[in-house]
Amino acid sequence: MKPSTYLSILFLFLFSSQLSLKAQDYRYGKVSKEELQEKVHPIDSNANAAILYREVNTKFDYNQDDGFYIVESYHERIKIYNKDGYNWATKTINSYESDGRTKEKIYSLKGETYFLQDGKVESEKLRNNGIFEEEKSKFLSQTKFTMPNIKDGCIIEYKYDIKSPFISSIDSYRFQEKIPINKVKLDFIAPEYFSYKLHQKGAIPFTINTDGVSRDLNIRYRTKPTNGFGKAGRAKTETSQLTFRENIYKVEIQDVPALKEEAYAGNLDNYRSSLKFELSYTNYPQSSINYYTTTWEDVSKSIYRSELFGQQLEKNNYYKNDIDALIKGVTDDNEKLILIFEYVKGKMNWNSYLGAVTDEGVKNAYKKNTGNVADINLMLISMLRYAGINSNPVLTSTKSNGIPIFPTRSGFNYVIASVEGKESVLLLDATNKFGEPNVLEPEIINWQGRIIREDESSAWVSLYPSKSAVKSLLLNAKISDDLTIVGDSKVRYDGHYALSSRNRFSKVNNEDVRKEIENQNGNVEILDHKFENLQKLYTPVNLSYNFETLDLVEEVSGKIYFSPMLFLKMNQNPFKLEERVYPIDFIYPKRDRFLIKLEIPEGYTVESIPEGGSFGLPENLGSFRYLISEKDNIIQLSVDLAINSPVISSKFYSNLKQFFELVVQKENEKVVLTKI
Repeated sequence: MKPSTYLSILFLFLFSSQLSLKAQDYRYGKVSKEELQEKVHPIDSNANAAILYREVNTKFDYNQDDGFYIVESYHERIKIYNKDGYNWATKTINSYESDGRTKEKIYSLKGETYFLQDGKVESEKLRNNGIFEEEKSKFLSQTKFTMPNIKDGCIIEYKYDIKSPFISSIDSYRFQEKIPINKVKLDFIAPEYFSYKLHQKGAIPFTINTDGVSRDLNIRYRTKPTNGFGKAGRAKTETSQLTFRENIYKVEIQDVPALKEEAYAGNLDNYRSSLKFELSYTNYPQSSINYYTTTWEDVSKSIYRSELFGQQLEKNNYYKNDIDALIKGVTDDNEKLILIFEYVKGKMNWNSYLGAVTDEGVKNAYKKNTGNVADINLMLISMLRYAGINSNPVLTSTKSNGIPIFPTRSGFNYVIASVEGKESVLLLDATNKFGEPNVLEPEIINWQGRIIREDESSAWVSLYPSKSAVKSLLLNAKISDDLTIVGDSKVRYDGHYALSSRNRFSKVNNEDVRKEIENQNGNVEILDHKFENLQKLYTPVNLSYNFETLDLVEEVSGKIYFSPMLFLKMNQNPFKLEERVYPIDFIYPKRDRFLIKLEIPEGYTVESIPEGGSFGLPENLGSFRYLISEKDNIIQLSVDLAINSPVISSKFYSNLKQFFELVVQKENEKVVLTKI
């Protein structure tokens, strides 16, 4: 090799190494020109944004007033490639409190937006007018901030600290997001007095490196010495040194792929790679061990014995006269159940606050006609018990709160009522004005709930309904000589489909309802429409409308082509990933039935129609049936699509993807007409 060639290669290597080192300087404020010049993510070219660096440092400090408390320091740098990534410029930080004194504090918040201007790196700082405080509930506040001067290609960076007294309730550390992460780093340092269980989650493997160091802590305290006669002297401040071991946990991961969101995913947080520290016990010097979490039975008993839970179920003086009058002369338990359920729904108004324990207390909530989830549903349970009905609370976690995988009180943030029979369990939520037994809001249908009985025994109960939501549609239409299609449709919605319709349309004016129906049906023009039973529960919701459409029929070389499903056909497969690592959450089993009668125009005859057929998913998870016939210029089509399981394992993803691909193909097949 020539010396000049060797020197050139060496120069290029050193130059590229310098660029690499410069690009990987993650100290706050050290954003490089090369990072700003990057147009697309080097690994995921479809990414709208990427987290270049995320670092979280957790440690414990001590003072005489608070004892040990947690200090968490966050640092994040995010690259925004285009407008679809602008939402990453807004951040929400939760802070919790248990009373007026014991609460978390956010401090040292700062941020900057970096961009190139005339080839130079410029920045704009986050100002106070971009930071907002909002109280979400008695126990939760949020700090929201939006970074300034966001534009394509910019980089945002922010840091903040949280001081928290809640050593037993630490949020999970997230190592994966919906955008790629170039590097994520966690340092968790805890005194030996706190023993934590570590729970890993997600498909991205990572190693937890452990170590330990000795730490000296000076503790100041006030004393009042006494003289020889037992009389207290002047208070003095004294200092003692405490030496203990700190346990260190470190995680560092690079090139974390985005968690791809797809249809029927539920809460993606249940599947993202993360790490949870669960406090198992504390063991202070010269003190006995204090256990925090052991089994689900212990957690259930702990919540049930709370003054804000179990004791609320025992109170009944505040409603006795009202319930006595309500059920006077009623002997059937099912009738009593519905009367009391509807009474609570009608009287009480949910204040939008979640919680597995009461806020106002059932008595105060009853007087005010308003309360949080636990106020209302514990009140319902107490009334049902008073009426002689076997009702018990069911602790649950909303989808946004995640699935409670291991025993912890913080895993539950909701409570509903149950009525146990010999072979089934009815679930009720009186916060929802349109709710019915076993017809819960989708946000609550999250795996399992923990039922707690009066004897404090507990067990898991499925929150998924066994009864299918059914949509039945009858459509009559005619193709006119000018190839427009006019017709009428009648739709009946049962179960969760009825709940969805009531939630969506009950408080919407007629014009907005019309627009919504048109949008749902491919911008078909709705001439008039009518809902029935939107406010009448325990009956199907009915919808009827007339329609006209101009663009569903295609004429080519004197022949007419159209799908007999018209605007009802499925246009694309909702499942597009090659592989899927998380289950498919349909929320509830469902069945869609269509009966279509279509009159073809005079002067034409049917040259060909699609073939009928049926196919299904393994283990009876779903089925599709397509039956079509033609007689006397009338095409009649019957389509039945059923998903029999609310949740389908990812091991069946390829089957499900192929199933829906076949559905799309079949529903888009054409009828061909020719002139007579």
